[in-house]
Amino acid sequence: MSHYRELKQECYEANLLLPKFGLVDLTFGNVSVLDREQAVFGIKPSGVDYAKLTPEDIVVVDLEGKQVEGKLRPSSDTATHRRLFLAFSDIASVVHSHSRNAVSFAQAGRAIPCLGTTHADYFYGEVPVTRPMTTAEIEGSYEWETGNVIVERFKGLDPLEMPGVLVHGHGPFAWGPSGAKAVENAFALEIVAEMALNALQINPQAEPLAQCLIDKHFLRKHGAGAYYGQKG
Repeated sequence: MSHYRELKQECYEANLLLPKFGLVDLTFGNVSVLDREQAVFGIKPSGVDYAKLTPEDIVVVDLEGKQVEGKLRPSSDTATHRRLFLAFSDIASVVHSHSRNAVSFAQAGRAIPCLGTTHADYFYGEVPVTRPMTTAEIEGSYEWETGNVIVERFKGLDPLEMPGVLVHGHGPFAWGPSGAKAVENAFALEIVAEMALNALQINPQAEPLAQCLIDKHFLRKHGAGAYYGQKG
């Protein structure tokens, strides 16, 4: 019997949401879920088809990078997930996808501007893009350095107010307090990327929302004064 049955089940269910929400093609993408008390996280095994994935396939890795359970190799992006868990102390799940509209912004090296209230409901301002990685970073510990450029870009930013990022030339990473919420944030990131792309095609001079409207929409759903939805 696995010591990590519940963790692996949550991670499995979160990974299955990626194809359900149309966030992945082929075997691209992965979700990890962290148990911070045990200092381990579950993550999708590398290259396994979502239709064939089982809870037992989920690989468990500790925060030092050691595989502690699972016969399959973990996702090739495991070190990036681990770097984000170490840097962002309030998150419990990381999602990486190659969703097409968000990737389009990443490939263009452009942040996703906050053009509308749908965006502001999830992301407190423009979704940032990292700088390009250096040759040394790419040829070194590539996946770990991918995490480092994200952490570098988030100096001065709150990962709870901005639960996603674009890695330059690569694609989106998103996160949250649970597997399901992290995937929701990844789906929202793809939605707002598509909306921004369409808006900029209609009007290339489209201006970002006024800060007061961004404040209104984000803060009514998040933070101490939130009043959107129903009380638990």
